[in-house]
Amino acid sequence: MALAQAELVAGQLAGLGVDSEVVKVTTAGDRWMGDLAKLGGKGAFVKEIDHALLVGEADLAVHCLKDIPGDIPVPEGLAFAGYLSRDDVHDAVITADGAPLAEQPEGTVVGTSSVRRTAQLRLHYPHLTVKPLRGNVNTRLARLEEGHINVLIAAVSGLHRVGQAHRITETLDLETMCPPVGAGIITLECRADDTELLDLGARLDHPDTHRQADAERAMLHALQGHCNSPIAGYATTDRTGRLTLHGKVFSADGAQWLDSRHWGVPEDPQALGFFVGADLLRQGARAIIDAIPH
Repeated sequence: MALAQAELVAGQLAGLGVDSEVVKVTTAGDRWMGDLAKLGGKGAFVKEIDHALLVGEADLAVHCLKDIPGDIPVPEGLAFAGYLSRDDVHDAVITADGAPLAEQPEGTVVGTSSVRRTAQLRLHYPHLTVKPLRGNVNTRLARLEEGHINVLIAAVSGLHRVGQAHRITETLDLETMCPPVGAGIITLECRADDTELLDLGARLDHPDTHRQADAERAMLHALQGHCNSPIAGYATTDRTGRLTLHGKVFSADGAQWLDSRHWGVPEDPQALGFFVGADLLRQGARAIIDAIPH
């Protein structure tokens, strides 16, 4: 996945007449197959890459925005250079027998280590059994084929990027499976003093996606969740440029959930994000988040 995304960016840079070399960095999150909380959460996927930028081993980082923690700032000396046009934010279902989730019998094993997916599966499909499953998309698909699980949930955008979209059994609607903050967004990061790359990133930047990302991450920052917090949310842009942000917070078992949807002006997407985050906190999000061990 990471390599496919890096090559996508390299291709876009080539379109601007810029040559580049892809440098592979294996992160702690890639190596570790256990509970991400024990590695400090989502930051496990970006720390080594950030370090490579800071020491000059790489000049431009390619990240899935959903993997970048929203409760802490970008490391000093680094900056986001741009956001590529957003891909599909939906989650997809891949089943061993080809039947959709609603037709799976009681006890069917669904593989995922996402607390966001787990909470929503327990809410909407309580008859299913959720089993922790880590690894890249191809590793998880192999677990399905080997019979370790009966169902796999994966991001539609990720399946497309690795050429596995043909495996999709069904695509879940956004009310059933609200996506993570930053879903479908590839972001570029570089050293904050590298004006050349900041300018290049701006040329690849997609303004609507950038505003959506700012709104979603402001909401996430306001909530101050931890790595085991089932927080979901996505922003959309209408024809007039107006932003709408839909945020949700779940208990780990899906028995409790909070919902907030508001719109804001495109000139200040962060204000919209903080407003939705504050609304969720007003509804009791802090108690739900703090009650979950991490």
